[in-house]
Amino acid sequence: MSVAAILDAARERLTPARREALGELVSPRRVLGIARAPRIVRAGTAWHLGALLLTDDAVLATGEIIRARSETIRGYTAESQRRRGELAAAARRGGFEEGETVHIGWRMLDPAALDGTGAGSGASDGPLALVAGVPSIRWSTSGGFMPLDRYLDERIGLLLDPPAGA
Repeated sequence: MSVAAILDAARERLTPARREALGELVSPRRVLGIARAPRIVRAGTAWHLGALLLTDDAVLATGEIIRARSETIRGYTAESQRRRGELAAAARRGGFEEGETVHIGWRMLDPAALDGTGAGSGASDGPLALVAGVPSIRWSTSGGFMPLDRYLDERIGLLLDPPAGA
């Protein structure tokens, strides 16, 4: 089965599932020499399937996931926590609802490269690759490859019917 057919079948199954927001960080121009706070603007929606984000016409590699929240003064001990707080506030400034999940830092993938119709030969720097002729996904940077159709079947099942307490 081709990668396009696998992704189309996944989209069809995902129709009733909820989507999550995609965002892009924007640094506004200075006004009268005064810098304005960055914000995250809406860039569409996607189904979140672990290492992948699936839209109506594309497949993306997952980046950072944040929840929009109002800007408040917080005492963070870690610089990474401070940065995440700033990103959450930037999402709220960009118009996302309080608590809304936003994906940023995602990147486009070329699934056609796995079918031999793209520029590559199945090699990939992202989570998708062709392994022994089978479209596969690496679900973590240290994990092994798993057939893409099995991975999507499992992830869609979890999204449509989450375990109790999830």
